[in-house]
Amino acid sequence: MLKQKKSTNLVALQSKTNELIKRMEKLNLAEYVEMLRDPKRLLWTNFLAGAARGIGMAVGFTLLGALVIYLLQRVVLLNLPGISNFLADIIRMVQEQS
Repeated sequence: MLKQKKSTNLVALQSKTNELIKRMEKLNLAEYVEMLRDPKRLLWTNFLAGAARGIGMAVGFTLLGALVIYLLQRVVLLNLPGISNFLADIIRMVQEQS
C-alpha cells in the first residue's frame, strides 16, 4: 500500500516537473539569460526598444495633436458664443508658432 502511494506520488511529481519544463521552454528563459550575459546585445536591444518607443511617441503625439487642432477648428466654425473666440485665439497662436 505504501509502495503504491509512493509510486503514485512519483508519477505526479514527474508530471508536474514535465509541465514546469514545458512552461520554462515557452518563456524562452535560456535565451533571456544568454542575452543578459552578453552586454553588447543587451545594450543594442535596449537601444532599439528605446528608439522604437521614441518614434512611436512622436508619431502618436503628432497625430493626436493634429486631431485636437482639427476638432477645435470645427468647434470654431460652429461659431458658439464665448468659446469660439477663445478657441480661435488658441488656434491662431498655434498656427503662428508653426
